[in-house]
This record gives sequence, structure tokens and C-alpha cells, in this order.
Amino acid sequence: MGTSVRLSMDGGGLAYDNILNERLWRTVKYEEVFLKDYATLFDARDNLGEYLEFYNIKRRHSSLGRRTPAAVYWANRPRMNNAG
Repeated sequence: MGTSVRLSMDGGGLAYDNILNERLWRTVKYEEVFLKDYATLFDARDNLGEYLEFYNIKRRHSSLGRRTPAAVYWANRPRMNNAG
């Protein structure tokens, strides 16, 4: 009665698969979570939401040439033609 397990990764570069997520959550922990003492789960959710908005819209990142993630994202989106 064995079950088979299928990996969702391609097997290449496994050490790098989660590096962006790991770096993001390390930053969130050190710049937000460890500095605050949330009274409730709702406080944590609200504060983390505010921090992630700051992180994406206002916080400049050296790895992005001192731009925000939102600026990089929107600059690389294809422009839509509004003409019908």
C-alpha cells in the first residue's frame, strides 16, 4: 500500500527555488514582526498588511536600482491600448 509522491520542482537549482520568499520574510520579520508586540491576530494582520504595502509601494530596494517593487512591476507591464 505505497503512495507515490511527485515533486513539483524540476530538480534544477533547488537551493535557489525559495530564495526570494526567504529574503522577503526575513525582511518582514526584522523590520516589522520583531519590532512590534501584536495584541491580537487582527492587529498582526492589519500591521503586516500595512507593512507589505509600504514594502511594495514606498520602500526603495538597492537590488532594484533604488526603485520600488511596484515601480519595477508596472514599468515592465505591457501597455494596453484603450482604443476600442
